[in-house]
Amino acid sequence: MESTRQKKISRLLQKDLAIIFQQDAPAILGNILFTITGVRVSSDLSVAKVNLSIFPTTDSKKLIKQVKEKSTFFRNLLAKKARHQLRIIPELVFYLDDSADYADEINRLLKE
Repeated sequence: MESTRQKKISRLLQKDLAIIFQQDAPAILGNILFTITGVRVSSDLSVAKVNLSIFPTTDSKKLIKQVKEKSTFFRNLLAKKARHQLRIIPELVFYLDDSADYADEINRLLKE
């Protein structure tokens, strides 16, 4: 069960990371649309698990690998944005959220 503090931190991180991926990621990763579908923060607020949805979905495994390699860069940008709200910026762990692809596949199978 998440505490109220964890939920607030999760929403703050999701909002700030969405802005970062909208403004700063295209310069590094190319013209790819990233959506932050969810953020879960550990109970000690030291680790944030970030779910990313990537469009277009071709080479999404390669893109999520690049994002993981640049996680310290994104953490530094996040620290600049959230420095007045958070004392310690959590470590970012990125995961690929492929629920939209799964839903498309189910819809395609149902139409057949």
